[in-house]
Amino acid sequence: KSVNQLIEALGKGRNGVKGESGVSDDDLASEVLSHYSSTSESASVIEEGTGEVVDEQTAQEETEDKLKQCIDNLMDKSAKTRLAALESLRLGFSSRVLYEFLLERRFTISDCLERSLKKGGGEEQAAAATVCALLCVQLGGGVEGEEGFKMLRPILSSILIDSCASLSARQSCARALGMCYLVKSGIPVLHSTALQSWALLCTLCPASRINTILNHHMPRLHACLESSEVNFRIAVGETIALLCELGRDIDQEFEYEDCDALCDSLKNLATDGNKHRAKNDRRKQRSIFREVLHYIENEDFTEEKIQFGIEAIYIDGWMRRRIYDAFKEVLESGVRHHLQFNPLLRDIFGLGPPLILDASVKASRISRTERHLFNSAAFKARTKLRNKVRDKRADVM
Repeated sequence: KSVNQLIEALGKGRNGVKGESGVSDDDLASEVLSHYSSTSESASVIEEGTGEVVDEQTAQEETEDKLKQCIDNLMDKSAKTRLAALESLRLGFSSRVLYEFLLERRFTISDCLERSLKKGGGEEQAAAATVCALLCVQLGGGVEGEEGFKMLRPILSSILIDSCASLSARQSCARALGMCYLVKSGIPVLHSTALQSWALLCTLCPASRINTILNHHMPRLHACLESSEVNFRIAVGETIALLCELGRDIDQEFEYEDCDALCDSLKNLATDGNKHRAKNDRRKQRSIFREVLHYIENEDFTEEKIQFGIEAIYIDGWMRRRIYDAFKEVLESGVRHHLQFNPLLRDIFGLGPPLILDASVKASRISRTERHLFNSAAFKARTKLRNKVRDKRADVM
């Protein structure tokens, strides 16, 4: 039998019940898995009995047609039909790369899997959870995979902690959650977020601790530039620049002891043309690392203006950028409103009390240069004052 005939039989059959051929679904499943394994190792499929060679693309298309039927069977009223369809999908997803096929159907499949997890028995829940994990592996760690995982994560978590659910279902849900978090780049994202939060705290660190941090962490961060995850590499590069800025605030002559090797690494990332990386990822990485490299070599920083109302702040350093980005991540589109009216943010960015302006004052705006000089001076004065207070606290402790 061809792989497609086997999938069709398994998708339409009944679990554990022999059909006209006298072969049970369990036997069919074994044959499908064996056939999938053999076809995935070669570029062609030979139809039994005919000797006809079917190219890989044709085999893929035929397989996808049969999998469409399996997806339709997930909505069948019969639990046995749904279970057989889930088994077919498990075998198909584990034996072929189906990204384009699944991309178009991810919401339908996720919806069907959610229904099986919510309303199916223990065996169906276990099978559905396994297919959830395979779906994540197929779609990868991008936005598309994340959409399906967000839909399925609550029910997977609910079954996992439900002491009344079947043991096999809970085990499958635990396995699916672990795999999905891994595939969704949960670990790299966690690392990136943790590193950015650590860098934020470094901006509050007393001057007496900066040298210890630099000596201990700069070599480690340098090594982390070899990470395969683009967002983590970018977070590392920005943190290196921030630490160098902290070091230069304390000592204008500060220079990382292995600066030449660091600059070589930054240059490689700033000119990375690796075609295996997504185009947008390459563009983003090159842009950020050019900026980091220019700062390390020449203390150049691309200033950014944030306008709100008649006021503006100027992001003119890595510390200031990290602080602003942290508030932006939390406040999102409301960050400009808070800069205008929130006393806390205005204090942090050296803006003073919220402005209350009448029409005549609104008409006479100060120049951009004046605002920039005022904001920069206020921020630096505030930073120096805080460092003194922190040093006193450190001495007391």
